[in-house]
This record gives sequence, structure tokens and C-alpha cells, in this order.
Amino acid sequence: MHSAPSVSFPVGRSHLARRLLWATWGLGAVAFAAWCVQFDGELWRTALLALVLACGAFGAARASRLGEGVRLTWDGLHWSCSGSAGFEEANALIHLDLQSVMLVRLHQPGRGAAWLWLDRSAFPSRWLDLRRALHAAAPSQRVPAGAVPTP
Repeated sequence: MHSAPSVSFPVGRSHLARRLLWATWGLGAVAFAAWCVQFDGELWRTALLALVLACGAFGAARASRLGEGVRLTWDGLHWSCSGSAGFEEANALIHLDLQSVMLVRLHQPGRGAAWLWLDRSAFPSRWLDLRRALHAAAPSQRVPAGAVPTP
């Protein structure tokens, strides 16, 4: 089997990913409001839930900017990215694939992971090349012929 051809793709803000994150936060805010209306609880519980909701807003804002200003590159063997992430010889794993948006985790041994939202609108003419490279580079779960699978 041949490996996917090399590809370079700019990573920018994903509008769909941002909407998904804020919609999830919005559902949490609605649940918080409903809880405040229905339960006459102690003030510390309400303050704690408000703090959790504020932390969720901070997390959603930060996550919507994941990978901003980064260029993801596949050289045929390894993934690398320039910019703020700065990974070389990394492995990429797809965690969410919505056809026009993907959430990918880059991992380099001995280092933490980087999460990237990849959006077709960043470079539509190279999107299919990127998808092919990501799926072709994914670790195979197949067991070679004659090997005994381990649980």
C-alpha cells in the first residue's frame, strides 16, 4: 500500500467548531438558569455553579482558538506543524470527523499533545488531500495474517 502524498494545510479558526463549543456552553448556561429558578439552594452552591459556568466560557473561548496561526504538514512519514505548536515528527489521530471539520490530536513522543480544529474553509482545494493523508496515516488496527491478536 502506498502512503498518502505530502500535503501542507493552514490551520485557522473553525467557525463550525466555535459554534459547537458555544452551543454546548449555552446548554450549560440554560441548565444553570433552570437550576437557579427551580431550587432554592444555598448561596455557596449557586456561586460554585456560576464559577464552573465561567470556567466553561473561558475553556470554550480558548478551545475555539486551537491551532490558530499553525501550518500542518505531512511529509509522507510524519506530521509536523509550524507556529505556536512547533511539532516535528508527530503522530496525528482523528478524534472527530464531521466531513468539513475535523478535530485532530498531534502527539510527539516525550511531549504533550496539541489539539487542532481543521476546517475545509481554510484551504478548500487541499482539503481532500489533507483528509486522505490523515486517514492513510492513521495507525492500522488490523492484525497481520498469521498473527495472534492480543486482548
